[in-house]
Amino acid sequence: MPLTPVHFSEALALAKLTNPGPFGPRTPELGEYFGFFEGGQLIAMAGERMCAGDLHEISGICTHPDFQGRGLARKLTLKLVRRQLQRGKTPFLHVMRHNAVASGLYEKMGFRICRETLVRVALRVS
Repeated sequence: MPLTPVHFSEALALAKLTNPGPFGPRTPELGEYFGFFEGGQLIAMAGERMCAGDLHEISGICTHPDFQGRGLARKLTLKLVRRQLQRGKTPFLHVMRHNAVASGLYEKMGFRICRETLVRVALRVS
């Protein structure tokens, strides 16, 4: 189901638990995010974040550890890929080098590594 502002705190908590990459309290405002719920709990999510021309990022792909292995992340990612392709966009995503499980999943889904980059996340400390 689509995630709305009502779900943003749950999305942030799931991202903190699973660490899919940079994900802040307002990240879901950058695009459409979708999730699976079980017993009222957000157990998996994925969405769209930034775009540059025809490139459109799939972001925040994660599944609660207690619910992994059900294909939820794959289903959400494929939903977003289909939507983007129907719009004439080229989907892309980021994956950390050490995340072999995610890398393997994305490769099986047809994604290929096109570039490795160094990422630095800078936070302003008050």
